[in-house]
Amino acid sequence: MNANGITSRRRFVGGLAAAVGCNSLSPFGFPVESSSWSAVGSRGTAAGPDAEYDGMAKLASNENPYGPSETVLKAMNRAWKYSNRYRYPDGGIVEAIAAHHGVTPENVLIGAGSAEILKAADDAFLPDHRKVVGVEPTFETVYRYATNSKAQAIAIPLRADYTANMKEIIRVTKLNARDVGLVYICNPNNPTGNIVPKGEIRMLLESIPEEIPVLIDEAYHHFVENPDYESSLKYVLQGRKVIVTRTFSKIAGLAGMRLGYGVAPREVIDQLRPVTYGSSINALAKHGGVAALKDAAYESKIRQITRQVREKTAAELKSMGYEIIPSDANFFMVNIKKDATQAGEEFLKRGILVGRKFPPMDQWLRVSIGTPDEMNRFMTAFKAIFS
Repeated sequence: MNANGITSRRRFVGGLAAAVGCNSLSPFGFPVESSSWSAVGSRGTAAGPDAEYDGMAKLASNENPYGPSETVLKAMNRAWKYSNRYRYPDGGIVEAIAAHHGVTPENVLIGAGSAEILKAADDAFLPDHRKVVGVEPTFETVYRYATNSKAQAIAIPLRADYTANMKEIIRVTKLNARDVGLVYICNPNNPTGNIVPKGEIRMLLESIPEEIPVLIDEAYHHFVENPDYESSLKYVLQGRKVIVTRTFSKIAGLAGMRLGYGVAPREVIDQLRPVTYGSSINALAKHGGVAALKDAAYESKIRQITRQVREKTAAELKSMGYEIIPSDANFFMVNIKKDATQAGEEFLKRGILVGRKFPPMDQWLRVSIGTPDEMNRFMTAFKAIFS
């Protein structure tokens, strides 16, 4: 697998100022960017690069455009007093995650974003020339980590309907069982946004050797409404060698704070812990994460408005004759029948950031769900670019 050019799940991240310095509200009462930034034209002005970034419609990195909830912001502000300390009360973040999922703290490992857990899985299970099996395209960071450590990635192409070919994943894993150190499943998948049905996850775990770890990345779990989906946390409770990763970067709006975690059986966590850096997470992120886990009302509102805006935008594109992959995430893919990199440059000229190219789906554009205003800007630009 060629890992050149693979980028982070979050290419662009904003600061707290964007969340606390706004003065307008979304239909749900969430703060959104001030209208003073809604027009492009800040390039080269005395306002500098911050103003240019703030004025863009940021639809590239699958972030929560509304930022953290007020409850989370207050919790983080209270934690500033620990900014000069190494050993500080962390709000009980590990215990809070464990309680949230019905596991013990020994089943939880936190990291600076879920990507740190993916890196730990590479270090723990993919020494030289071991193999990781997954699909393509997907969130390739785990493949990049593997190739950097001289492990090998076996990427199975998606089927014609853009879903994971689970039977082929099983066949390849069993064929290479002696060398496979990890199976990676992103569910829902990034960049396609579709799910791996619960029956296929069960089939995978029942078909491959039990000693092979399976990492199931559930970064977009909160947005799913498909009844054929379920979290794989139950397999952790059953003692299967399954690692479920989650992040606070998406629905909780903490992408710039860098906080994620993995849930796995204790013996798996014990293998991952020595290859993580325990001090990679700051006090604000930890306290904000605890508050986010408790703020079910905010999570529900973000999920609701994200789905509404996603379906509205997708329906408009389909009415124009464009193919859309049905998505259960906070993004979707549209077939623009044009090179995605070139299209991205056209959107950038209009102050809109969109997803990069995801080979081999070179003519598909991944679009993150922004605010209603941002999506209106996207549609206006889309019609101009593809007229």
